[in-house]
Amino acid sequence: MASLIEGYLGSESVRRGQRLAIHVCTTSDRFRVDFYRVSAQLEFVGSSEWFPGVVASVPPHPHVASEPASPAVDWNWPRYKHAVPEGWPPGLYLAVFVEESDDRVPCTVPNEPAAVRGFGREFFIVRPRPGGVTAQILYKKSTFTRHAYNRADNGSRTRSGSLYDNPIYTARPGHPCGHKVSMRRPGGIDDLAYWDTPFVKWLAVNGYSVDFCTDLDLHENPDMLAHYRLLLSVGHDEYWTEAMRTNLERFVARGGNVAFFSGNTCWWRTHVTDDATAIVSDTDHYVEGVFPHLPAADQWWPPPPNGVGQPENALTGVSFRNGGMWPGDWPGDRPRHGFAVQHAAHWVFAGTGLRDGTSGAPQDFLGAGTPLIGYECDGAAFKFDSAGVAFATGADGTPESFLILGLALLEPVNEDYYNPRARHWNCPPREPEITGPRAATMGIYTTGGTVFTAATTDWPVVVGKRLDANVEQVTRNVLDRLGCD
Repeated sequence: MASLIEGYLGSESVRRGQRLAIHVCTTSDRFRVDFYRVSAQLEFVGSSEWFPGVVASVPPHPHVASEPASPAVDWNWPRYKHAVPEGWPPGLYLAVFVEESDDRVPCTVPNEPAAVRGFGREFFIVRPRPGGVTAQILYKKSTFTRHAYNRADNGSRTRSGSLYDNPIYTARPGHPCGHKVSMRRPGGIDDLAYWDTPFVKWLAVNGYSVDFCTDLDLHENPDMLAHYRLLLSVGHDEYWTEAMRTNLERFVARGGNVAFFSGNTCWWRTHVTDDATAIVSDTDHYVEGVFPHLPAADQWWPPPPNGVGQPENALTGVSFRNGGMWPGDWPGDRPRHGFAVQHAAHWVFAGTGLRDGTSGAPQDFLGAGTPLIGYECDGAAFKFDSAGVAFATGADGTPESFLILGLALLEPVNEDYYNPRARHWNCPPREPEITGPRAATMGIYTTGGTVFTAATTDWPVVVGKRLDANVEQVTRNVLDRLGCD
């Protein structure tokens, strides 16, 4: 058998002094775990003891006889424990599984965020102790979306089991019905490498003090947000529980602020099950060549019984149904026109020098020449006034006070990906239907607190890789205005 090591963590969020549960399968006689904090660089913080290696089995898929494994159950691999030292600061951490035969020694993983990508590693959050919060900004790591897409592959095996690949639909009486994925499975961490690591590095380099939490933290702890001024949603943030939305909406109503540096945000409702180790969402994905339930009941915007009846626009200001997805392999090619700037005198654009065309000078485009308008992006229903300025109509649930600051018309829109009626001929119409042009829609509104939306998955990539100085400046303006005293 070829050399192999992979694993997952019992929890993605711990406090200093708690014990981190580590589940590992390896062909090596012994292994250890090296730990790094993701900051301006990868900071080596220590190693575990050597643990005895065990080759563990993979739970079979109940319906697919070939290579895929079940995505819906706890893989129940051998568990080891490591006490999180009191000296580790709060933050985002990387765990690297190291075989005894591996010639790596601690701190030889390249000391750059790009080294995060790969298998045989996992991430976790170290939260501050109660009463120990010092940051005013809370960064929410999009963990439910990560688990929905996690195929549990590794470098040598393609298992193809996720909410999208060979999914399993559950329909037990008294339990949420839908596609189920366990959060206790191994997998790659491309999401962390692509979105989070470059952006976290940028935050550290620019002097921002940030605490971190997971989706499950926000789901379980309604009072957690009270210690912060600003919550960040970053990258691809598609799956939200009702408790997450409720907790965040209460935070905003009480004066808290949100920055959605993300896209495809809050598209599906999900449910936490199995003692908070799995999630279930009634989506519109194939199971064994058929759709188990249409229309999918866990889409936020359609009214009951064909949906939740709480348009995501009411929180975010925008929706994926008014945006779109570019075809092709992820992350794919996309137009590089950027956002057409509106209301250039707004504080969001301070220090950029960008123009909106009202002075007679040409209209500028934020992020032009970069892949800012991500492979998935969100929009608001809008019209143009007599001066050619776009305004939100509110027909889709967007708050009346939402101000459109940037617009990127989507032509063409990939209907097959975003519109269930285009994919499923037997899916009944959903009202209200939104007609007219669709566009990625950067904007802001205030109701109690202030909510800014970048409306694109790739905003943190452009910022983290420093591809556009004005996108960086807008990000600073948002963080400074909404997240600092």
